[in-house]
Parts: sequence; structure tokens; C-alpha cells
Amino acid sequence: MQAEERQHRIAEYLQKVEFASLEELAREVEASVSTVRRDLTILEAGGGLRRTHGGARVVNPRSDEFIFSTRDTHQLAEKEVIGRACADLIRPNQSVIIDAGTTVYHVARYLENKTPQIITNSLPVANHFASANRVEVIVSGGVIYPRLGVLVGPLAVESFSKIHADIAVMSAGGITLDGVTNSHGLLIDIQRAMIAAAQKVIFCLDHTKFGRRSVSAMCDLDSIDIIVTDGRAPEDLVKGLRERGIEVILAAAE
Repeated sequence: MQAEERQHRIAEYLQKVEFASLEELAREVEASVSTVRRDLTILEAGGGLRRTHGGARVVNPRSDEFIFSTRDTHQLAEKEVIGRACADLIRPNQSVIIDAGTTVYHVARYLENKTPQIITNSLPVANHFASANRVEVIVSGGVIYPRLGVLVGPLAVESFSKIHADIAVMSAGGITLDGVTNSHGLLIDIQRAMIAAAQKVIFCLDHTKFGRRSVSAMCDLDSIDIIVTDGRAPEDLVKGLRERGIEVILAAAE
């Protein structure tokens, strides 16, 4: 592949996912990391993207699809009941990893009375507990990505690789009987480290995520202990997940 075509593909991919690691871009264009690093230097000089520690992000995304505040308005009623049901599974004083998804943000909102220790890369979660005296919050390192309200990059991954928690509360772009997927490689790297750091893994997924495949594989079903979803989740897929040994909780509105 010629350099011009490779750089065009990198730019197009970044417009689609907004940010990506060097390794992810190298896989996408089938080139070495050092080659991609040189391509990014050229593309950054053109003003369309900005290099970050370990990757790159676009300067002017084409849509607001991934903005935290926009995503948090989607399936809001379902997120509320899922958040409450998941919080009920967490015992007082447990250490809890909370990822940067909007659904798990609603879990965090119900945890304060349990005086947990929260470990997160989510700026909205950290901000929610900023004045909560009963909650100890540990925030990962990393590069701030404002639109998503998240810390990303190698420092964030390293933060989670050095801790242990009782529970990880996770989100995803989609789930099928083949596994769990998400839309961003940089998020997936962090989420895998979160899963590895936790004794128990809970995924909070509204019904729209069932049967859906996002851009990249995150984990196998064997990594999941519990899924909390809403009552509109497809029965056949719920049954299939239960047959695989996963506890699936259908949250209901009070």
C-alpha cells in the first residue's frame, strides 16, 4: 500500500472511531507501528488530527455520536432501572471498578450509601463523587478525551493492571453468543485490564446492545459473571447466555 493511500485510510478510520492507538491503526492499514507513527506526523501537520500518547485523535469529528452527554440520553429509562438493579448487587465497602459507559454511570449514582471504593477512568463518575465524603475515588492516569469524558491511553491501562477490585461494572457496544464487542480500541485495551483486575465482572447492557456487533472484539463470554439488562432483552439470546453459565438479571421499573 502506498503512503498516500495508507494515510487516507488512517484519516478515514479516525473519523469513524474518533481516536485509536498506534497498534490499532497499524492493524487497520497492515503496516508497522513505526510506519504509522510517521504517517501520523504527516497527517498532524495537515491539521486534521492530533497525536496523543500512544495514538491519535481527530480534531473535528463529524458527528456527536460518541459525546457522553448525547449518549446518556439514549434509552435513559432503561439505564436507570439497570443502574439501580446493578447497585443492589454490590455489598457495602466493596471495591468497584466503574468504566466510562453511560449505563454504568447510572450504577455509580446509586452507590454512595454503600461507601464503596471506586476506581474509574470516567470523568463524569469521578465528578459525581467529587464532594461525597463517604466514597473513596481512585482515578486512573491517561489522556483526557473530553467528548467522551474518559481517560485513555497506555497510562490508563497501566493503572488498572496494577490494582485488584472486588467487582468490575462494565459497558459495551454489543453482545452476541460469540462474545462482547465495543467501538474503540483504546477503550477496549482499558476494559480488558479492568476485567483482569476484578474478582467478579458485571456487564450492564440495555436491550439495544443484544445481538449487536460493534467494531472490535472485547472479551469472550467466559469473562462475564453477571449481565444486568432491561425486560426488553431478546428472550432467545437471554436463554443462550444463561445456558453458557452467565447469570442474566432482567431489571424492572419500580
